[in-house]
Amino acid sequence: MSAALRKVAVALLLVVPTVVAFFSGGYFDGPRLIAGVVVWGIVLVAVWASPCPLPRRRAGRIALLGLALLTLVVGVSILWAPLRSVAQADLQRLVLYLGALVAAAALLRGRAGLRMVEPVLGLGALLVTCYALAARVAPGIVHEAATASAAGRLEQPLTYWNAGGILAAVGLILALRVAADLARKPLERSAAIAAAVPLGLGVYLTFSRGALLGVAVGAILLIVLSRERSQLRAMVVGIGSAVAVSVVAAFLPAVRTLQGSSGELRIQGLILLAAIVVIAAAAVAVARWWLARESQGELSSSRALAAGLAAVVVIGFVAVAAGNGSTNGQPRFGADTRRLTSFESNRYAYWKVAGAMFVSAPVAGDGSGSFRVIWRRDRKIIDPVLDAHSLYFETAAELGVLGLVALALFIGGVFAAGRNVLLRRRSEVAGALAALGALAVHAGLDWDWEMPAVALIGLLLAGAVVAANDDLPPAPTQG
Repeated sequence: MSAALRKVAVALLLVVPTVVAFFSGGYFDGPRLIAGVVVWGIVLVAVWASPCPLPRRRAGRIALLGLALLTLVVGVSILWAPLRSVAQADLQRLVLYLGALVAAAALLRGRAGLRMVEPVLGLGALLVTCYALAARVAPGIVHEAATASAAGRLEQPLTYWNAGGILAAVGLILALRVAADLARKPLERSAAIAAAVPLGLGVYLTFSRGALLGVAVGAILLIVLSRERSQLRAMVVGIGSAVAVSVVAAFLPAVRTLQGSSGELRIQGLILLAAIVVIAAAAVAVARWWLARESQGELSSSRALAAGLAAVVVIGFVAVAAGNGSTNGQPRFGADTRRLTSFESNRYAYWKVAGAMFVSAPVAGDGSGSFRVIWRRDRKIIDPVLDAHSLYFETAAELGVLGLVALALFIGGVFAAGRNVLLRRRSEVAGALAALGALAVHAGLDWDWEMPAVALIGLLLAGAVVAANDDLPPAPTQG
């Protein structure tokens, strides 16, 4: 009975990010509260079914301690936060995240843990991205709301294009890892390489510079961490196919911008759908042929790094596809490829205010959720932003050194666990670490932490890494 209940709990845990994605990414109180109840119910199952539900090794304990301390600091900061309702929402979110980490670390143990997480979370990202694309390839059948702020960028169902972009980017990284894992069944690898096509297209149609950076970081980490020739070949095929379908989309303005007559939308949608199918089929055929040609063996570290940099160049093809960036301090608005070449952003202004907040209250900050208040008071530009668009800047501004130390413990603990697993189970953990690297970089550029559909993927991957670290046999002793 306990084994069956454990399997049900694992299945529920891994689908939570996908489910909440269809409720505005879990950003609002209602869906987030339900997700929290479900996750903590799973924690109770983990406590009952696992002989030792908490991490057994130091790295995992440090990661869990860091996230628990961050939750505590946010909760205590409600006492001095200027907007208590916002701080309470932040606390609710962190309680959800803490439960997800505990449940994942307890339930995803065993050699199947990491191998299960990659395809399941990748499939979830694929489902969300395909739903978003459906309104473009079949506009007469699927109808989705489009907000004025998105201006044609791919945003549904999360309702924020940058979040949708990094979700698709993480799905792409996980798919590329599954495609390169020669220990998996050929059908699973073929499905993963085919999935790279719509996932890569999803990244492009969000026109998110941060998501493209996430793909670049993930691609480099995949090659450097795995050091496998098969990974390099899967990368070339998968990203090359994603670039190819994105080029097709770039020449279909009605699909790209959601502007045009109903006839134009239908015709161009059918063209894009045909391109997805044809390019995915070609990618599968090429990958099956190429990966079967003596793809075993490791790349040297220098070659791995060189290959990773080459992957960045390929990804950058889309970014430099057309025109120059804006010169008026703002990136081009909407679904315009030329915005990808621009470094202009209001984020610099957000971070400047966040830095000033940290200097004025360096120990415990101004309280969770306080950035929006100080920004409205001190801003030099008219922008109704609510967040500092960086987990690290916002933590420093709102929670001070206490929050930064807690966050550093969490990230450092996961990193230490990942390093330990990498030394002993490299091929199994490379995908999770690459995806976590992409998420960590993107979290420094946007408010992923407040979008549970994105953050929970990272928490579940982190929990799987901690669980794998606990499963490692004791290191052999000298003499």
